[in-house]
Amino acid sequence: MNRKRIARLMREHGIQGAHRRRRRSLTRPDKKAKPAPDLIGRDFHAKIPGTKLVGDITALPTGEGFLYLACWLDLATREVVGYSMTDHHRADLVVDALKMAAGRSRLQPDCVVQSDRGGEYTSSQYRDEIGELGLRQSCGRTGSCFDCEDDR
Repeated sequence: MNRKRIARLMREHGIQGAHRRRRRSLTRPDKKAKPAPDLIGRDFHAKIPGTKLVGDITALPTGEGFLYLACWLDLATREVVGYSMTDHHRADLVVDALKMAAGRSRLQPDCVVQSDRGGEYTSSQYRDEIGELGLRQSCGRTGSCFDCEDDR
């Protein structure tokens, strides 16, 4: 059978193929903010815990709407060291997760925290918290904290 026959038979019987929904990126870059330099340089490995963290936000659909989860992973141990979940994705979501990471793990002086260039990560609230904790901010490309799927 060729594809035209299959298409006709599916149309006659009201059958539609299953397809995935398009993924929507949560990253809304702040056009006015100057992004931090990329200090990781696609080297997603660390020998010492607490020297390199990567973070991102994920939307989780629920029966009552979306919940947003922000996580920080330590690249040496590949463990989640900080997280926060709420019904919005504003700057305090990632700041709360970063505070948890700083409280739960032993972050080294000048620890690099890598994120994408979303508005949450370029906000003054987030930058102030990084300064207070003595960390160094690093930004990858917009919409991609890890920059490359192959490195995971």
